[in-house]
Amino acid sequence: MNTKLKMAIVGAGIWGENHAKIYQAHPFADVVAVCDMNYERAKAMAAKLGIEKAYSDCDEMLRDCDCDAVAIVTPDFAHADLAVTAANHKKHVLIEKPLATTREDVFRIVEAVEKNGVRCMVDLHNRWSPPFNAAYEALKRGDLGDLYSAYFRLNDVKWVATDMLPWAAKSSILWFLGSHSLDTLRWFFHDEVKRVYCVSRDGILKAKGVDTVDEYLTTIEFKNGGIAQMENGWITPNANPCVNDIKCNLLGTKGMIAIDASNHNMIQQYTEDKVTVPDVIVSNSIFGNPKGFAFESIKGFVDCVLSGKEFPVTMYDAANTSLAILAIMESAKTRMPVEVQY
Repeated sequence: MNTKLKMAIVGAGIWGENHAKIYQAHPFADVVAVCDMNYERAKAMAAKLGIEKAYSDCDEMLRDCDCDAVAIVTPDFAHADLAVTAANHKKHVLIEKPLATTREDVFRIVEAVEKNGVRCMVDLHNRWSPPFNAAYEALKRGDLGDLYSAYFRLNDVKWVATDMLPWAAKSSILWFLGSHSLDTLRWFFHDEVKRVYCVSRDGILKAKGVDTVDEYLTTIEFKNGGIAQMENGWITPNANPCVNDIKCNLLGTKGMIAIDASNHNMIQQYTEDKVTVPDVIVSNSIFGNPKGFAFESIKGFVDCVLSGKEFPVTMYDAANTSLAILAIMESAKTRMPVEVQY
């Protein structure tokens, strides 16, 4: 491996630009190419950030450019073919969550990565979130005894589905936020999901022209007996000071942890029209450098590839999270409990 990890990026949207800025700010990484189906967008991002090469075809990029790893920063349903292509080119892969959105695609990616002997991480960045990481360390120390039950609420404002994501109707809040929620719960319980029961509701977003489910409420049973309730929706009013509404309670046999990561109370900005809570935790910048836990996970991919250390969230973590979410979706449709098939 070279001293600097040479990264190629697939996806020239807002988050693709963030990836590029993170690698450029990392002392041991660089961006050598960017690819997007819209070549003009790829070319514009390359010119803006000083990236040498732009492409409209991933396979062509990987044949032509000298990269070590590929970041796949596309809509969630478009991950699988790109990940398999990158693995077949013997490139390490960082995939924005989730790993994939069908059972077949989950196993296609896992097989390609294993067959080609490359490494793969999915950006389930809540493991890098300071309050959640502190809770995990408390659980590891045994401060709470055995984790008995949990509640996790992670919702978005309507704007995310109506304006931020042009592909929201092709996805689900379970993929967009539920993957973070479920990965965190699996991490806390140190266990796999056995059975799920979910109810859902729709109508608010469909009335706004976005054909997707509004929210899911899911009861989760883990293999070793732990139970959890998980709430995911994207119909929180747009006036909510934060894009995310995120709360978590963990109940152990000897103690409890309560997390409210929506309202950190460190800074509020007021005008005559609105209250804003600036993001100083998730993805912000200090003197132009990318900071925040959503960026630390991406930096962590570079660090682990270069050092050979295990990723804090493995490809198999991400695979099992996706398989459990597919069971949640099936349960929401049938209104019956569903066993997770691994």
